[in-house]
Amino acid sequence: MTVIKLSDIVDAMQMQSETMSNYLNKKTGEIVPISEEEMDAAENDEPIEDSPEWQEEGIKTAKEILETDDYIPLPSPFDIHEYEIMERFCLSIKDQKISDDLYSAIKGSGAFRRFKDKVQRHGIEQDWYKYQDASYRKIAKEWCEENRIKFMED
Repeated sequence: MTVIKLSDIVDAMQMQSETMSNYLNKKTGEIVPISEEEMDAAENDEPIEDSPEWQEEGIKTAKEILETDDYIPLPSPFDIHEYEIMERFCLSIKDQKISDDLYSAIKGSGAFRRFKDKVQRHGIEQDWYKYQDASYRKIAKEWCEENRIKFMED
């Protein structure tokens, strides 16, 4: 297996959503995105020719993911816990007023939007992005170690 750049894993983790997952091909080191729709088509063994041409490659890959042990899923948004990352960031701020303001922003619905607004208002966006990146890198490293994936820092 090839050595994977940690930043490639982090980038792929950040691009995922509830409807799009990324998988690592353990043999080639390639990270492939698969939509929920493509995975459903593969699981239901729908004929590829019934799908739009632009989706055919994704469905073929999804079938390969299901039929072989060559692929492993990257940590999903559910594994990453973005809310907990925001919460830890709030608690890491040394200025108690800013910390309290950020912490109150993440309570209730609309927490992500309010949090980002407060981070911007306090002028600590770079601190947040640095903290968020370090958190994602930590999750990616742990995932690599758990799955015996060789990686390099970059």
